[in-house]
Amino acid sequence: MKRKSGGLGPSLEHGLNSYALAASAAGVSLLALAPPAEAKIVYTPTHISIVNHSKLDLNHDHKADFIFGTQSSTLDGTTGSFRLSVQPVGTKNRIWGMSRYASALAAGVRVGPNRKKLQTGHYVMGRWVWHCCRPLSTTTWGQWPKVQKGYLGLKFYVKGEAHYGWTRLSIRKGVYIKTTLTGYAYETIPGKSIIAGKTHGPDVITIQDASLGHLARGASAIPAWRQEEQ
Repeated sequence: MKRKSGGLGPSLEHGLNSYALAASAAGVSLLALAPPAEAKIVYTPTHISIVNHSKLDLNHDHKADFIFGTQSSTLDGTTGSFRLSVQPVGTKNRIWGMSRYASALAAGVRVGPNRKKLQTGHYVMGRWVWHCCRPLSTTTWGQWPKVQKGYLGLKFYVKGEAHYGWTRLSIRKGVYIKTTLTGYAYETIPGKSIIAGKTHGPDVITIQDASLGHLARGASAIPAWRQEEQ
């Protein structure tokens, strides 16, 4: 004996159709509200004294992007000088500055496309000249001798595309000038600006600099677990 195939019934069928429409609408809404791919800032805290020819690898790809330099001298035991400088590696990398002097930026400054501010060449960050006389007198050039902490705005290239970054340096003044690199960061999205000093937020990836010496020692000291560029 054949069994009759029964329908779902008007009320049940209506309920299922309503549920399907609601689920479909919810899915469309979720897709519409889904955020686009977010930019990521890769931040590396560190604590390294800057010495002559200290190399900086911003994105941990085993290649130096910038080189810091220091130079000191004394004359007749009465006059001394100290110069801090930074130089891009390659012909495309740029440093935020004017008239061959690198700017000491404050936290919160947006580093991004700016032809007037981002220039190439060997940049002097600061120059100190002191005279051992009574009273002791010091003459300075540039913005960095005027601050205790500042940010250096940078532009560099990865696989032919421009990225922006910053380094944070502290300046300790005394009998000797001591410069310390305390952190650096870069934006993984090509062409996107970065906020100097931004180290927290959902778009920030922090890499603990376990070696602390890779800036001076080069690529061989970069941790194997480094954050790859997205």
